[in-house]
Parts: sequence; C-alpha cells; structure tokens
Amino acid sequence: KLKPASGTPELLRYRYFLHYAEGTLMPLLFMKLVFGRLPSRVPWFMKPVARAISAGADKSLLNPQIGTAFMFLESELSQREWFAGSEFSAADIQMSFPLEASAARSPLFKQLPKLSAFVERIHARPAYKRALEKGGGYEMLK
Repeated sequence: KLKPASGTPELLRYRYFLHYAEGTLMPLLFMKLVFGRLPSRVPWFMKPVARAISAGADKSLLNPQIGTAFMFLESELSQREWFAGSEFSAADIQMSFPLEASAARSPLFKQLPKLSAFVERIHARPAYKRALEKGGGYEMLK
C-alpha cells in the first residue's frame, strides 16, 4: 500500500526519495545543527575560532548545498503531489522528518510553497495525528 507497483516510474522515484531523505538531506541538516552548536560548546578562548569555522562551513558548504536540495525538492513537488507520484508512499514518510525539521529551523523554508504545503499535508493526515496522540508530540531543536 505504501509502495508503488513494480516496473513503474513511480517505483523509481519512490526508491530515490526513500534514500534521499536519510542519505542526502539529513546529513546536511545534521552538519548544520552540529556546526551551529559548535561555538557554544568550546572553551571561551576558542569561541572566536569555533565561530569562524562554523560561519565558514555554513557559507561555503552547508547553506549552498541545503539551498540546492530545497530547490530540487520544490521543483519535484511542483510536478506531483507526493514525492513518488500521485499517491502517498513510504518515501513521503521518510521525507517528512527532514522537511519538518527544516520548516522549524530554516528561514528559507518559508519561501518554498510546495515544500511548506507538503509538510501541511503530512500534518493533516489522520495517521500522523494518531501517531502523535499515541506516541506523544515532539519538539524540533531550534
């Protein structure tokens, strides 16, 4: 039910986005989180160096790569409602967490209407609401 039929273009997109979430997007978001916290986790005399390292990583690597990823995903969702195609799939479940985290943390995310609408559709799903009721809510790190 959560996987497209064999031999379809949707199955290829399903496999791609199933792995894109954890293999491409989450490592970038995790590095952004780590580098963002780095300056506050070092001794006082190292803070200027840590801030420079963090700012350099953001400017030269993380912000451009995350921006590229967001634009790619925005483009994909401009062609179809869900990542694999017209039907909700496990790929959408995988993509939901990094995109929820991005919605909570990234100012750029608010400028991406298709990604924002995707997160809203995920939040509106009855299964998502039941999962939160059963497991309790969670809070994204700011």
